[in-house]
Amino acid sequence: MQTIGRIFGILAIIGMLIGMIPLLGWLNWLNIPLAIIGLMLSIIGKSKGGIIICVVAIFFGCFRLALGGGIV
Repeated sequence: MQTIGRIFGILAIIGMLIGMIPLLGWLNWLNIPLAIIGLMLSIIGKSKGGIIICVVAIFFGCFRLALGGGIV
């Protein structure tokens, strides 16, 4: 569970970075659920690194959506 949660977190971070590019902010709508799944798996596996990575991806994904008007 630790490894899978961390892999989901890394994929979510990569998606978050791509979602920061103008006109690609919609990618965060797919990225945030992936990070939430990774967060749940990391919590179950008790992986502190995976939890931190997923929380950062969720926070910045939500911030980017709010910045672009995706979350009203």
